[in-house]
Amino acid sequence: MVPKLEFDFEDHKSEHYTVSEIVCRSLLSHKAPVLESLSLIVRDKSEALDVGIWVGIAFSRHVRELVLDLWYESCDEGGGLVKFPSVLCSCSNTLEVLKLEWSILDLPSWVCFKSLRELHLYYVEFKDDESVFNRSCGCPSLQDLVVRQSFGMAMETYTFAVPSLQRLTIVDEFQGQGEGGYVINAPSLKYLNIKGLDWIKFCLIENAPELVEAEISTVSGIENENILVSLISAKRLSLCISPLEVKYPTGNIFCHLLSLELSTNKSEWWNLLTLMLDGSPQLQILKLIGIVWWTGNRINRNVYQNVCCSILRHSCGQNTNGNEKMRKKWPHIS
Repeated sequence: MVPKLEFDFEDHKSEHYTVSEIVCRSLLSHKAPVLESLSLIVRDKSEALDVGIWVGIAFSRHVRELVLDLWYESCDEGGGLVKFPSVLCSCSNTLEVLKLEWSILDLPSWVCFKSLRELHLYYVEFKDDESVFNRSCGCPSLQDLVVRQSFGMAMETYTFAVPSLQRLTIVDEFQGQGEGGYVINAPSLKYLNIKGLDWIKFCLIENAPELVEAEISTVSGIENENILVSLISAKRLSLCISPLEVKYPTGNIFCHLLSLELSTNKSEWWNLLTLMLDGSPQLQILKLIGIVWWTGNRINRNVYQNVCCSILRHSCGQNTNGNEKMRKKWPHIS
C-alpha cells in the first residue's frame, strides 16, 4: 500500500533474483488505488529488457510520476531502449510527471498523456527521425518541459509546439557544426531558460507573447543571432551573452522590462548594457555580475566612465535636467 516505489540498481549484484523479478513482484503485489511515484535506476542492459513491462504495470496501477534512469556502457548498441506500450500511451489519464534519463525512446506514432504536466528529458534520443514534439505532442496539459542534450548526441531539429507550455528549459552541451536546432512555438510560455547553444544552425522563438522571465547564457555561433528579438515582452531578463555573438534587436524597445541581470564575463558586455539601458525605459533593477578584470575582458577608464554615464543617464533621465544632475554628481564625466 506504499504510495511511492524507488528502485536503485546502480550496483546491483544478486545470485537469487534479477532486477526484473524484483520490480515485477513489487509492482504486481502493489494494491494501493494509485501509485504516486515509481523511480527506477538501472545500469545493466540485460536486466532492463523488461522495462516496457514495468511501464505497462505502472500505468495499470495509475502511476502519477514515472522516473527512468537507464544508462549502460553499451548504450551505443541499443542500450537504454524504452518502449512504451502503444495502448497505454493513448489512454493514460493519471501520469502527471515523466522524467527520463539516458534513454532511447521508442514511442508509437500517437502519444496522448492527457494529464502530463511536467516532462524532463535528460540525454534522451528518439529511435526514429520524428520526435514526440513533432507529432503534435499529445500532451494538452503540459506546463513544464526540461531538455538536456549531451556532447555525443546527434543534433536534430526539435520543435516545441505546445500551446499549454508555461516553462521551458533547454541545456545543450552539444557543440555542433551548424546543424540542427530548436523551434519554439508556445503562446502561453512565461519562463524560458536557454543555456549552451554553441554552433547550431538556428534557435527560433516564433510565438511567446506571454513571456515574463528569461535566462539566456552561453549562446554563440548560431546562424540566426536575433534571439533577443523574441524577448521584448519579458519583465525580467538574465543575460550572459556577448553583443558579438547575439545581435541586439535594432528598433525594438524592451518596454516591459523591469529587472535586468547582466554578466560582465563576456567580451564587450558594456556595449550590450548601453543598448539595453537605452531600450528599457521602465527598468527598475540592474545587476552586474561577474569578474571584469581578467585578461581579454579588462575594462579601461573610458569604458568604465561610459558605463557609469549610461546608468546615470537612465536613472536621471535623458533631458537637460537629467544631464545637469549627472554632471553635478560626477563632474569628471562629460
